[in-house]
Amino acid sequence: MAEGYCVKCKAKKEIVDAVEEVMKNGRKAIKGRCPTCGTVMFKILGGKAASPTPPTSPASPASSGSTN
Repeated sequence: MAEGYCVKCKAKKEIVDAVEEVMKNGRKAIKGRCPTCGTVMFKILGGKAASPTPPTSPASPASSGSTN
């Protein structure tokens, strides 16, 4: 499990009921509860979340640009 800082207990604790989420800016985070006081704990993880990439279409033939 993930470890985070509880601002109410002022100590690092294991996050209970942890769920991984993606924030608005695309970063991953873990949200859960403190095992002692039940306060919501939130830990931001490094890196951006991998967004699903749209399938690439095959390249269309480019026109040569010359006219006869």
